Amino acid sequence: MMKKALGILTMLVAVIGFTAMGLAIGEFKFEKETHDFGKIEQSKPVSYDFKYTNSGDAPIIVSEVKPSCGCSVAEFTKTPVKPGETGTITVTFNAAAKGPFTKQFTVRSNTKTPVKTLTIKGAVE
Repeated sequence: MMKKALGILTMLVAVIGFTAMGLAIGEFKFEKETHDFGKIEQSKPVSYDFKYTNSGDAPIIVSEVKPSCGCSVAEFTKTPVKPGETGTITVTFNAAAKGPFTKQFTVRSNTKTPVKTLTIKGAVE
């Protein structure tokens, strides 16, 4: 009886161990998630690099960075970012209209938080 219980316990520990290994996941740690450009010139594009570190235990793969409007574009690290390594999402905004602005970029990835939002703001003069 004791041998059988020990065998079951060993199997249970093995299953839990393998399950935990299967749950390795990347995690973003951004330096900041909002950038304020302050005052910018109309029709003069401005860019900002959102830098991040993978604080998880599996590579991060960014699949898409989608701007909230046609006046913005985004470039991002296409290769998997290994744990402890860094990546960049560069956003560019071209202001057509004067006044304050707030624009968002939806980041889709294989991380613990699969949808993340980065924000830029400022005022066009």
